[in-house]
Amino acid sequence: MSERTQDAQDALAGAVEITSEAELRELLGEPNRHAREKERTSLHPLDREWLAHSPFCLVATSAADGTCDVSPKGDPPGFTKVLDDTTIAVPERPGNKRVDGFRNVLSNPHVGLIYFLPGRGDTLRINGRARLVREAPFFDDMIVRRNRPKLALVVEIEEVFHHCSKAFLRSRTWEPDTWTPDAVPSRARLAKALDRPEDSLEFLEEYYGAKYAEKIYQG
Repeated sequence: MSERTQDAQDALAGAVEITSEAELRELLGEPNRHAREKERTSLHPLDREWLAHSPFCLVATSAADGTCDVSPKGDPPGFTKVLDDTTIAVPERPGNKRVDGFRNVLSNPHVGLIYFLPGRGDTLRINGRARLVREAPFFDDMIVRRNRPKLALVVEIEEVFHHCSKAFLRSRTWEPDTWTPDAVPSRARLAKALDRPEDSLEFLEEYYGAKYAEKIYQG
């Protein structure tokens, strides 16, 4: 037994686990009518406006065996293309080629997305069924810095609703006086310690330095 496992067991000693929705409801209660009935099955013009201004979203997926992934997607505002009131497309850009979320979609099409507007605490949530498309005429509308995506995540919307700002208010996420980007080691130092120990710190600092942003649309 590892030390971590023993620590976890010690921390969870005497814990009372919830194993049913009835227990969950008894503890947290029922949602009010507005929260319960705010789900919609298609985009409202205000949802389209939100997507037109959002530069960032998180895409949650799960494989058939239940293993999960959450992947960030970001581009200039409006990067998500609305194909109609029940269908959106998210372009894929050059990355590390792990394709964890995409592999999940191949075995389980259910996805959840949360769209952010920097500075806003409320968010737009979309749940639906996804498929991977390697070519379509609308790819021409997704070109950024001469990069035409090789793939897009097409999502058929099943649920869409707006989420309140309580989490952002509690965390003070958008308040600059709470930002501490230097509280943990730099990306270069993290990579040296965790991902790329064979590379020198000097090389990694240059790799993740000022020129890194110039390469983000290069395959």
